[in-house]
Amino acid sequence: MNDRCFLDTNIFIYSIDRRDPVKEQKAAKLIRDSLGSLKGVVSFQVVQEFVNVATKRLVAPMSIESSQLYLEKVFLPLLRVHSSAALYGEALALQSRYRLSWYDSLIVCAAMQAECGILYSEDMQHGQRFGTLQIQNPFL
Repeated sequence: MNDRCFLDTNIFIYSIDRRDPVKEQKAAKLIRDSLGSLKGVVSFQVVQEFVNVATKRLVAPMSIESSQLYLEKVFLPLLRVHSSAALYGEALALQSRYRLSWYDSLIVCAAMQAECGILYSEDMQHGQRFGTLQIQNPFL
């Protein structure tokens, strides 16, 4: 099994959201470990969702300048999956087969395209498998 891991958007949101210190610490460690090992992966969708939430929906929204720095230091080293017609087609097939939401199917498909063994997310069923990819909720 591949030792690459995909980090869903919620991991990054919890790492900057101070409302739940336990999740904040776990998320921050997971990001540090992913950056340090060079085995962490994100897709374009994670970056888009993060910036939208971080700059608009948090109690203390992130500034545009801080978002730019976060993009450069955290996301760019992890960004491995970009949008493509193939990604969309495969995501539609996953959505139909597994009855996932469109956005979850995009995340799963991106993790599979990057050949990740683990997808860290609290939005999907812990332990669920998609071929060699397994969902793990790091907050359990």
